Amino acid sequence: MDIIGLIPSFGGLLYTVAAFVVALSVIVAIHEYGHYIVGRWTGIRADVFSIGFGPVLFSRRDRRGTLWQVAALPLGGYVKFRGDADAASVRSADTPGLDAGARRETMAGAPVWARALTVAAGPAFNFALSILIFAAVLLIRGIAADPLTVDTLRPLPGAVGTLAPGDEILAIEGMPTPELERMDGFIADLPVAPELTYRVLRDGVERSVTGPYPYPPLVGGVSPQSAAMAAGLREGDVIVSIDGRPVAAFDELREIVGASDGAPLELGVWRPLPGDTEGRGTLRDVTLTPKRMDLPLPEGGFETRWLIGITGGLWFTPRTQMPGVVEALGYGVDQTVFIVQSSLSGLYHMAAGAISSCNLSGPIGIAQTSSAAASQGLLSFAWFIAVLSAAVGLLNLFPIPVLDGGHLVFHAWEAVTGRPPGDRALNVLMTVGLALLGTLMVFALTNDIFCP
Repeated sequence: MDIIGLIPSFGGLLYTVAAFVVALSVIVAIHEYGHYIVGRWTGIRADVFSIGFGPVLFSRRDRRGTLWQVAALPLGGYVKFRGDADAASVRSADTPGLDAGARRETMAGAPVWARALTVAAGPAFNFALSILIFAAVLLIRGIAADPLTVDTLRPLPGAVGTLAPGDEILAIEGMPTPELERMDGFIADLPVAPELTYRVLRDGVERSVTGPYPYPPLVGGVSPQSAAMAAGLREGDVIVSIDGRPVAAFDELREIVGASDGAPLELGVWRPLPGDTEGRGTLRDVTLTPKRMDLPLPEGGFETRWLIGITGGLWFTPRTQMPGVVEALGYGVDQTVFIVQSSLSGLYHMAAGAISSCNLSGPIGIAQTSSAAASQGLLSFAWFIAVLSAAVGLLNLFPIPVLDGGHLVFHAWEAVTGRPPGDRALNVLMTVGLALLGTLMVFALTNDIFCP
């Protein structure tokens, strides 16, 4: 056995596992803290707050009597409230002799409204985490500001043009530039050519300069678990040809890939030299196979397309401005709502057979995606955590016993009937819930192994 040859793969595996554990631990910690803090606010005491299961690696008891611990198996976590027979907070332990005040501090002895709020807080904190991360990413990156102004130039093959940082772009090919929200339609109407005429405002003086097509076949970003990532493409690469056919615009690239029907494509890829600003770089051939993807639409539903997993962008970075906090939070809410809606729509369309069931990933796929996101930088990894946190919050609201949604159903039953479900019914429902959850996990794991 070639032990030396296994070192790179082993290192990649460790990186994948580490990224997955970090992402999952953050999401679980926030989820369980939601349960803990709202339980505390509503008068329910927590005995144990645990990140992970199994043997305890570290623990500390606070002044309220809660034991905070980190366990050896980082695959989840739990809060064990006072009076619980287990970490699921479904059954209460036999605690005779408690006075009314002490019983009120247990999960079983608290009013139904307090228990419901405590249960609902876990998913709610997951959604809040997603909103805050999305908002923070927007605040860090900023938003492109009107009027369209060049901030920095990206290297392209040949470095055509005389645009400069600080130029305000007034018109391209004689067409006045619109507001940024209408820029995509404006660029689609421009002629595709290696060199275009730009009218710019520079140092208070209007002048005509030349520059490349605004949306060249530039790799602005690479999606995790995509054909492009597997082929080694990275941000800043420029795809100059496909199967020997020159491409000058990102839309040309999109059309060729979309019409490929999954056939392998040979890309001519130009990569700038480190630190180069004059268009010098290296050219190499890359062969990759587009993947069939079902993409959610903003208006609902899905469309199926062949993709290689890259995003485009302007050949220069536009000047940005800092959004307001309210605007950033609104953006975070919109992104979180879109993830929830897309997830629900995806599950419905998979059940109806309209899209592939391979869209459901299991722990292996999630771990691989977390590793790929982490390899692209902190912001990309944070974005992935936000997406996963929203998905975890939604999953926990499903009305399945053993999940938070199942607990909320039990509490709703108690609120309506005046009594909790009986032990026999609870045992049956919990068994059914575990079976459903186990079936879903096995199905997702099968997808990880067998789906392309």
